[in-house]
Amino acid sequence: MRILHLVLTPRLSGAEMLAKDLAIHQQSHGDTVCVSALMPQQDDFAPLRAQLDAAGVRCLFPARPHKLPGRLWHLRGVLRACRPDILFAHATIPAFYARALPSRVPVVYVMHSAANDFERKLFRNVERLLSTRARAVIGVSQGNLRDYIGAVGEHPLMAVIPNGVDTGRFFIRPAVPARAPLVVQVGRYAAIKNQLQTVLAFREALRDVPDARLEMYGVIEDPAYYAEVCAQVSGLGLGDKVWVNGPQNNVPELLASATVFAMPSASEAHSIAFLEALAAGVPVVASAIPAFAFARDYPGVQLLDTGDAAAYGAALTRALAQPRMARSLDGLTLNDTAGQYRALARRLVSSA
Repeated sequence: MRILHLVLTPRLSGAEMLAKDLAIHQQSHGDTVCVSALMPQQDDFAPLRAQLDAAGVRCLFPARPHKLPGRLWHLRGVLRACRPDILFAHATIPAFYARALPSRVPVVYVMHSAANDFERKLFRNVERLLSTRARAVIGVSQGNLRDYIGAVGEHPLMAVIPNGVDTGRFFIRPAVPARAPLVVQVGRYAAIKNQLQTVLAFREALRDVPDARLEMYGVIEDPAYYAEVCAQVSGLGLGDKVWVNGPQNNVPELLASATVFAMPSASEAHSIAFLEALAAGVPVVASAIPAFAFARDYPGVQLLDTGDAAAYGAALTRALAQPRMARSLDGLTLNDTAGQYRALARRLVSSA
């Protein structure tokens, strides 16, 4: 098959990471795969672009930002260059553009958002107009489909395909007693990711583990929120204990050095970063939201109200004393996810 994955912006974020992993997996299994975007590549995506190039995946990204007509013209050129049998549009805006063009290529709308995109009246109305142009609507979680049905209605072909991770890239690091305990949080800087709560909780944990460190990594999606996190660290006098960093592409190595992984998100769809932490065997402290409930009984996982800084801090303290442990991710590996995408693609292409 000839497969096209369309994203909004090539960057270090969940939808784009899944599209990259799927593209490389599909190319390695004999498909001809292209990845395109509506916006230019961000600098942090360069190492991932190199992985796509090395795998033989063709990347067609615009050189500069365009408004609506320019985006449609770019996408028209991509379709002519790639001649895909099927198009996977990752996230709502790419799905709008993919279905706005007069093309016979089957479009699969993949919903990644942690929030309900259709709370916006404009998005709700556009989706109602374009809904029939999607051959299938995929959610990475059941919550995505509930949001869709509530705002738009049932679609003839809807399914949940959870995100999956390439577990072969992660490993259980043996304990290094001399190393200072390290809490790591990975996620874009936006209020929904709650980095501010992690800083407050980490201050609580320092009372019991004074040599601990906190490192946070992520795309700076909301510069004002990022500045607020930096100001909080400085205001609390934690500048020598907390590092507020930008995006990081070597997540396996990062998790290999972590003692604890923190994820206090207010909402998630099906977080790849959370799955990666589970695969690495690192103790996890996360918010008790529906998206994480599946991991409640995994060893070394604590789910709680991370809005309570004292309770969150106590959980970090407990986790800092725990060892790493192997966890089974059956059904949540990249191979599992890619298999479901492959089956759906074959079904739609054969019936086109």
